[in-house]
Parts: sequence; C-alpha cells; structure tokens
Amino acid sequence: MAQSTAESPGGTKLRRDVGRIGLLFAGIGSIIGSGWLFGAFNTSAVAGPAGLFSWLIAAVMIMLIGLTYAELGPMFPISGGVVRYPHMVWGSFASYSLGFITWISSAAVPAIEVEGALQYATKYAPFTKEHELAGGTTHTLTPLGLGVAVVLMAVFVVINYLGVRLFAQINNVLVWWKLLVIVAVVVIFIITAFAGTKMGGPGNFASHGFAPHPSGIFTAIATAGITFSFLGFRQGIELAGETSNPKRNIPFAVIGSVAICAVIYALLQIAFTMGVPRSALDASGGWEKLTFENDFGPLAAIAALSGLGFLAIILYIDAIISPADTGLVYTTVASRVSYAMGRNGNAPRWLSTTNKNGVPAWSLLLTFVVAMILFLPFPSWQQLVGFITSATVISFGSGPLVVATLRRQMPDRERPFRLPGGDVIPFLAFYSSNMIVFWGGWETNKKLFITILIGYVLLVAFQLIGKKAPPLDFKAGAIWVIPWFLCMLAISFFFDPTNHPKAFYWVFLINLVVSAGIYLLAIRSRLPLDAVQHHITDAENESAEEEEELGAVG
Repeated sequence: MAQSTAESPGGTKLRRDVGRIGLLFAGIGSIIGSGWLFGAFNTSAVAGPAGLFSWLIAAVMIMLIGLTYAELGPMFPISGGVVRYPHMVWGSFASYSLGFITWISSAAVPAIEVEGALQYATKYAPFTKEHELAGGTTHTLTPLGLGVAVVLMAVFVVINYLGVRLFAQINNVLVWWKLLVIVAVVVIFIITAFAGTKMGGPGNFASHGFAPHPSGIFTAIATAGITFSFLGFRQGIELAGETSNPKRNIPFAVIGSVAICAVIYALLQIAFTMGVPRSALDASGGWEKLTFENDFGPLAAIAALSGLGFLAIILYIDAIISPADTGLVYTTVASRVSYAMGRNGNAPRWLSTTNKNGVPAWSLLLTFVVAMILFLPFPSWQQLVGFITSATVISFGSGPLVVATLRRQMPDRERPFRLPGGDVIPFLAFYSSNMIVFWGGWETNKKLFITILIGYVLLVAFQLIGKKAPPLDFKAGAIWVIPWFLCMLAISFFFDPTNHPKAFYWVFLINLVVSAGIYLLAIRSRLPLDAVQHHITDAENESAEEEEELGAVG
C-alpha cells in the first residue's frame, strides 16, 4: 500500500494510501454490512422463494450503474466523484442537487448500520423494542440503544480522524472476517437443509408458493434491503482520489465488488429459503407473514432453531462486526462527499480543509452530527433502508448522463476504461436508477422529495449569505434536473405499487419514455465546452497536487 508524506494543517489535499486490494475491500466491506443480515429474510417476506431473482436482477442493474462510474473514475480520480462529475458538465446547481442527496444518504448509512448491529444485540440487552408499523413489525432503539449508538458513531469518527491508511488497514482485516462468516453460513445452511434436519430443505421452494406476489420480485429490490446491500460499490468512486493507481484500481474495485457479492447474496438467498423450518412456515401461513422466535436476528435465529448453536453465536458476533465495518466505511465516504461539495463551492469552504493526517476533519464532524439527528425520525433499520436506497440510487442516476454527455462533448479525451456499446449501457443504467426509485413506493419517496426540498431551501440560504458562493449555472442544471425530479415524484405518487397495483407493469414503459426524454434533455443542456474544460482543469489540478504528494515518497 502506498505511503505519503504528512500534510500541513489547514490544507486541502487528501492522501493516496489505498491500494488495489484496499479499494476492492472498501467496496466489499461496505456492501457486506447489515444488509445481508436482514436482506434474505425481508426478501422472502416480500417475494417468497422467487426473491432469488430479485437479487440477480438487482445485481445486473447495479452493475450497469457501476460500469458507468468505472469509466468516469479513472478519467477523473478525484474523491467525492459522485458529486463532482455533474459539476464538471452542468455546474453548481446540478452538482448541489445530487450532492445534497448523496451526502444525506451517505451520512444515514453509519446510522442504519449501528441500528442493525443493536437489533441483533437485543438478544443480550434491551437495545431495541418491537413495534407494529404500517402493518409490519419493526424494532426501534430504546434509550439504552440510542446511547450505545452515539458511542459507536463516535468510534467511527475517531478511527477516520486518524487517517485513511488506518481505516484501510482495519477494513481489510474486517472484510476477511465478513467473507468467511457469510460463506460459512451459506455452506452450513445448504448442507444442513439437504441432510433432512429441522430445516425445511428444497421443498420450501414450492410448499407455500414460489412467487406469492410476482410484483414483489421487483419491489423487494428497493424495499427489502437488496439494492441497499449493493450500494457499497461506490467506494471505488468516492475514494478515487486516495488510491495509488486509479486507472487500474477503480474498475477493478467497482466491477469486482459487485460481482463477488452478487454470487454470495444469491447463494445466501437459496440457503435461507431452504433453511427456514417448515414448522415456522406453516405456523406463519406462508412467506408473506413469516415470523419465528428471535426473528429480530433472523439468520442467527434459524441457526439456533436448527440446532446450530455454534453458528448462531458466530452470527451474533458478526452482527456487530459487519455493520460496524460498513458504518466505518460510510463515515469516511460521507465526509468525502461534503469535502467535495466544499471544493465545488456548493457548501462552506471549511468543509474541504484537512488535518495533518489528510482527513477532512470538519466534514467528518458534520457527518457525525447528521447521523445523530437521523436517529430521531428513523429509529430503526426498517425505517431507514428504503429512504437510503431511493436517495442513493437517484443520485447515482447522474453518472450515466455524465458519461453520455462527455462522449459527445469530448470524444477524443483519453479513457483508460471505456464501456463498449455506445449509449446502451449508460441509458440502461439511468433507466435502472429510475425503476428502483419507483419500486421504493410513495411512502418512502415522499420523504426523499421532502429532503430534496429542504436541500433547496438551504441552497437559497447559502447563496444569500455565502461570501464566495459560485455561479449556480442554473439554466444548464435546472432544465433537466427539476423535470427529472418532478417526473419521478409524479410516477411514484400516481402509480404507487401499493395503492395502484393494476398499473404496476405499465410503469416499465412509462419510465422508459421518461428516462429517454430526460437522457436527451440532459445531454443537450450541458455547459459550453470552455466552461466544462474549466471545471475539469480544476479537478485535474487537484489530482496533480495529490500525485505530487504521492510521488514525493514513491
């Protein structure tokens, strides 16, 4: 792993201390978090055994989105790329619109990972309490749980404050642990299920219906934690400015992390489906209302019910380690997003200052504060997961548009990794983003659009009181961003999967038309070439500064 020299306090440079495996493990480390601990259970409740296809479809959709960023990352190896790429092409308004959503969703992930760990830990202490919410069961933090959550968040901040190299070293160790545990669960569950013990076995795939609700195969992608479980691929982009060989490492990390975890998750869903005791399925009346003893920690509970006490103990331990590792990763990422917004001028400049360890300390502190606030309106894993999914995916939707626009505006620019197929992959990636947002449902998405509105209120305030607020480039950004958001809002409201199930499949066609329209509008509304080149030059100058710092010790 490359090393770098110390940076003087008050600087703005990040340090390149993350190598190829470190970057890959940052992606895998954030993908395998609390999602795998709850995702198989939640998916089965929504889609039944057909939930296997939910994981595979989601993997394809996330891979399409990830591939567009794999092209952009080596071109512009700058930290906080999800925010900065739109800034290069459409200016401040577009980058702020998507950056604010990205930042909120990133800051929410450490909070949800802490909630996931404490939900499993409820077996040992009253960290959460069961409640009925919207016809389902949720586990919300108790006062004791909230206090422990604050302490865990503080630990994430301290580790990140000490520097990205320490973060990468700790993360590499934890990822090996997580991979071993999840593979062990898959292998042991499948072997035990075929052995004809207390587990249901292969018969579970048909005994209570393979796909009780076919539309659930798609809605589970957004609501059961499936997409949430894949979102960690972004680490290869967000930490791009801190890796030693961006041209090689970024595509390797983005593609590798999604592919590896897709195989693992698909096998896990098979293992869970066969592992559920037949008695639990019969008593619940099927997959839709599946419940069993200690199901606040579903995988560990099934292991215990099946006589696999040793595996249950390991899972309860992992339920602390896996979410904690992902929370650690996302504490890093959220601080890098606000760092990027400070560099772009869309947020106070002090957010882009770094300490002697090359860490954006003020951004890190702000991430901690926001996570604390999010514990109040979203005190449970179940309440946060849908919001994070919709918010993150809609912000990712800009990446495919940036790829398509730059190919037209700068066709001869060097692309160390270039996607084949012209507009096919970028368009399908953008369409995938819009479909996942729709599947999230109105109850979730209305909170997303309220958050977007709050972001615009803050933007107006910053423009009015900010001493050095940059030009908004309002026309270039608003001409496609606002229609896009309004279309997503209208589709989510008028065709909500829960309230309007008969219209569900029509949205595949409606979103196709909307996606094509916004795709073309975004391409045509780009900034003039000289303005784009100016923004790119600013980004390249920072990259050169980082290369100079790395080269001083290389």
